[in-house]
Amino acid sequence: MLTLHRARLVLADPAAPSIVDGAVLVDGAVVAAIGSFEELAGGPARVREWDGVLVPGLVNRCGRWLLETAYHPDPREELGDRPLLPSGDLGEERWGGSARRGLQRMLGFGTTAVTGPFDRAAVRTAVARSGLHVLAGDGTPGALSPLENQPFGAAVHRPLTVGGAADFAVFDEWGADASCLATVLGGRLLFRRR
Repeated sequence: MLTLHRARLVLADPAAPSIVDGAVLVDGAVVAAIGSFEELAGGPARVREWDGVLVPGLVNRCGRWLLETAYHPDPREELGDRPLLPSGDLGEERWGGSARRGLQRMLGFGTTAVTGPFDRAAVRTAVARSGLHVLAGDGTPGALSPLENQPFGAAVHRPLTVGGAADFAVFDEWGADASCLATVLGGRLLFRRR
């Protein structure tokens, strides 16, 4: 099924000009076309309208630390929603739950790739099931947002290209105060802010 993602601004590649009233046509898990909405509209695709800026998916270079060292509390624990350093061993089941919550929170920041490798079996399973791409990394501590400590160009996993993976995020605006509205990975909407 074809889906046309329309946004106020499409920034498919940090090194290329942005497209005002742009669109990305997705065919399954692949980008079929990138251009202005006017150029791409009118076909058999369903249209998703985003009031924001569509950018390539981001890589969280602190993934190993965030998923194997930090603990992501369950909301029922009333410990907040920020990663914490656990006291003592949590056991595989709790590490798996923590990793699933951490991955969901990362999607909420436009993340489509994380750095590994992952030593804990429960974490490896959670990452594999999430569909996020795993890149080599060093386990550096850091934030859930890939944009917190690095410029946009360094945070991009890979530019959006015709024939490439349909991995992208939509932000309400662009800048330090931007909030992620949606994250699409392999053409599938995995996160949408309510």
